[in-house]
Amino acid sequence: MESGSGSPSPRAGVSHSKSAAKQTTEKTLRRLAQNREAARKSRLRKKAYVQQLESSRMRLTQLEQDLLRARSQGLFLGGGVTTGNISSAGAIFDMEYSRWLDDDLGHMSELRDAVQSHLSEGDLRVIVDGYIAHYDEIFRLKGVAAKSDVFHLITGMWATPVERFYLWMGGFRPSDLIKMLIPQLDPLTEQQLVGICGLQQSSQQAEDALTQGLDQLHQSLLQTIASSSLNDSMHHMVIALGKIANLEGFVRQADNLRQQTLHRLCRILTVRQAARCFLVIGEYYGRLRALSSLWASRPRETLVTDDSSCQMTMDLQSSHNQFSNF
Repeated sequence: MESGSGSPSPRAGVSHSKSAAKQTTEKTLRRLAQNREAARKSRLRKKAYVQQLESSRMRLTQLEQDLLRARSQGLFLGGGVTTGNISSAGAIFDMEYSRWLDDDLGHMSELRDAVQSHLSEGDLRVIVDGYIAHYDEIFRLKGVAAKSDVFHLITGMWATPVERFYLWMGGFRPSDLIKMLIPQLDPLTEQQLVGICGLQQSSQQAEDALTQGLDQLHQSLLQTIASSSLNDSMHHMVIALGKIANLEGFVRQADNLRQQTLHRLCRILTVRQAARCFLVIGEYYGRLRALSSLWASRPRETLVTDDSSCQMTMDLQSSHNQFSNF
């Protein structure tokens, strides 16, 4: 006798129970697999973290050894040779900057080979992005150093003499860099030219605002120090220290402007133009450093000649002024 349509058959019930048990088993297996994968990833993260700590410890040990050796020799090799009093933060930055310059040579070589070998745009983009990250690193290092010794950065003690000649608030002037780059990046489309000129103008305006703010800080600091007396000199020194602390903000803003300028340039240019842009920048600063080395190693006879030329120029100018009086 067949069962009624409303009553489930015993066979269907058994089948349903087996299916539910199978689903439960599969769900449990998936959960176990997920737990094993999460545990594996956790072990990998822990291993990477331990390796990072060990690498940082070794790097710190190396920095301390380099610092002690540099102090014993009385020099630091960041961008040139520095003698005299220097803070530990400044010395560490100099050594970090020296390592950054070594890495920069490697990036330049890789970028030059990539441009000459006509890599695909995708492969070239990876190298260009690596170079951008390389510049981001120096801005990060400068940000750390500015917290401890802003005067070391803003006076350019880490750079070579010729680089210091062009220094603005501890680095390059973005508007001057753009002005130097424009003729090197031809041909540019009309849209690119408009974008770059707009970037140069906005950079110039930001530079002017920062320069004006720094001038006001100079005057305010001068007035604070000059107006102090023997009775309240300590009070004025505390105020002056507070004003000097504002220097870090100026250097940070200037570095942010420099960093943003490089990133915006890369967005305006094609990937091949951006590669040429970084090559031009690297070669330009390489020439400045080479010129500093030539200037430092020039023979003594050149100094005598320069002095004689200077004296001769003064004599000629004096004679010219005398004849002009008649």
